[in-house]
Order: sequence, then structure tokens, then C-alpha cells
Amino acid sequence: MTGGHVMGVENDLIMIVDDTEENIDILVAALGDEYEITVALDGESALEDISEQLPDLILLDIMMPGIDGYEVCKRLKASSRTSHIPVLFITAMAEAPNEEKGLGLGAVDYITKPFNPALVRARVKNHLELKHHRDHLEDLVRKRTHELEMTQEVTIDSLGTLAEYRDPETGGHIYRTKNYVKILAEKLRSNPRFSELLTDANIDLLYKSAPLHDVGKVGVPDHILLKPGKLTDEEFEEIKKHTIYGRDAIARAQQKLGSDSFLHFAIEIAESHQEKWDGSGYPNGWQGDEIPVSGRIMAVADVYDALISRRVYKPPFTHTKAVEIIREGSGSHFDPDLVEAFLEVHEEFREIALEYADFEEEREALRK
Repeated sequence: MTGGHVMGVENDLIMIVDDTEENIDILVAALGDEYEITVALDGESALEDISEQLPDLILLDIMMPGIDGYEVCKRLKASSRTSHIPVLFITAMAEAPNEEKGLGLGAVDYITKPFNPALVRARVKNHLELKHHRDHLEDLVRKRTHELEMTQEVTIDSLGTLAEYRDPETGGHIYRTKNYVKILAEKLRSNPRFSELLTDANIDLLYKSAPLHDVGKVGVPDHILLKPGKLTDEEFEEIKKHTIYGRDAIARAQQKLGSDSFLHFAIEIAESHQEKWDGSGYPNGWQGDEIPVSGRIMAVADVYDALISRRVYKPPFTHTKAVEIIREGSGSHFDPDLVEAFLEVHEEFREIALEYADFEEEREALRK
């Protein structure tokens, strides 16, 4: 008997790893009518074959020349690609310490020699059924997780878009700013000040939460929000309340989901994106590290976008001018480390702004 495949009638692929052809012949005879069989005569060959095609279950001899079965099992369980494959040791070594060692390495069962074909078939069948059940559950979990993530993203985008409808000149604003936030956060994660917070999961939440930064604008009267001229002091005080309106609205939603919900960053961003590093911002007058990192990131993104966007009271600034204004705001408006990171990725900001620009006039300014 040599290494290779024996075709069965089922889709499940069983790998037999044994250096004794007699043992292989017995196992193939017991299983070949029900499963597809692949054979390896030593541990090295088995690992090489598995790297090309994953079996659904492995029958693995322990005592083999070169790499023994324990080492093969150890390597399989150490890899995320192969750790899920059930391993059944086949051996004449029936002593408890050997069985304990194998199970400790992650094997699911032992089959001792001489083989009882009916017992081999029953155990293989049971472990394959368990594997299929586990795989099905994992698929359901992945599907459900994806559905929840999509629900989160659609909910946030919908609320953010609702806020933008109050200001018809900024249709692309939420798409631009959430992408700015992601780029800036990914750059910042290399800074020790931010590396612990800015994990992949948290950066994704920041990206998804950014569209809610101005959701509180729905609470600002139209005659103030849409006023084409300069605001009075009283009107500006009313505009400033959008940070509180947004914070409180999202916080009420979070109460139903729990404090660890995906809305945690959205609350921070809504409340603190108008704070300034030197304490001159609003609504709380926070300064320095009192301002959540999420709010500091959003501040850079929001200001850049305001500068390069057309408004009723101003034309769009050039990209070069916007970069210079943010550079000048280091240590006063913005966290200096965030400005440093922005200056390294500002060309990526420009590309995003060009992609989602609302007006040709803005695109022309962005090229300068």
C-alpha cells in the first residue's frame, strides 16, 4: 500500500497516517466504502499533504519514524488552519499515561490495535457528526455576528444621514469624516500613547461611530442652523448645545444596550468633538487628556472637512491651506501628537475628500 487517495461515496475526507501497510489496509477496508481516504506513511508527509488539502478527520499513529504522532498532533493544534480537525490516535500503546498525553495535546479519541472495524467506523462516524455540528454552529455564529455588525452600521449611518439632512450642503461629510477617522486612528496606533486603545476592534467602532458626531444638530432650530450670515452670541450658544443633544440622545439608546455597547465611542465623539486641547472648546471646556481620544481624532477630521468644504459663508479652502491651519492649531486646538500623525497622512485625507466631494469647486481646491 502506498500513499494516495481511495474514493468513497461520502464527501468527508479521512486521512490515515501510519507507517505499517497492514494497518492501513485494515482501516481502508473498514472506511473506504463510506469516505474518501487519503494516506500518509510518516508524519512529515502527513503535514505536507495537509498543507495542500485539509482532511475532515485524521487517524494518526503514534510510533512512527521521524516525527512521531504526538509531534504531528501538537503542530496541527498549534495552527488556526488545522486546529479544528479531529485527531484520533491509533496505537498499540494502551497504557493510561500515553492516552493522557495524547488527549492533553488535543486528540479527541484513541483507537487501539488490533482494530475492530465496526468500532473504528462507529467512532469515526461519531466524531465527524460532532465536527459537522460544531462547524454548523460556528457558521451560524459568524452569520449572526455579521448581521449584528450590519445592523449597527446601518443604524449609525441612518442616524448620521438624518442629521446631515438638516444641512443640505454637506452630503458627503459623514462619508469623508468617518474615513478620515479610520486613517488617523490607524496611524496613531503606532504611538505608545494610543496603542492600547486603538485595537482593530476599537478602530472599527470609531469608524462606524463617527457619522453620529453631529446627530445633535436635529435639536437645533432651523433658523439658527441654516442661517447664511454671522451668528449672534445667543445663536452660537444654541448651536453649541448640539454636542449635549447628541450625547444625551445616544446615551438614552445605550441604557437599553448596556455600558459596554457599540455606542460607547459614539457618545464620546458626539460630546467632545468640539473640545480643544487648550481648554477653550465646548461644551465642557476640557483640556489635554481630559478630552477622550475619540473626540480628539474627530476634531481633526471635522475641522479638516469644514475647511475644504464650501459653505454659504465661505468658499472651500485649498488642501494646502487646510493642512497649514491644522498644523498651526497644534497645542492649541489639537493634541500635538494627532497633528503630527495627520501631517504624515494628509495626502490620504485629500484622496478621500476628492472621492466624496460634494461640488466641483471643492475638487478644484483640493488639487491645490
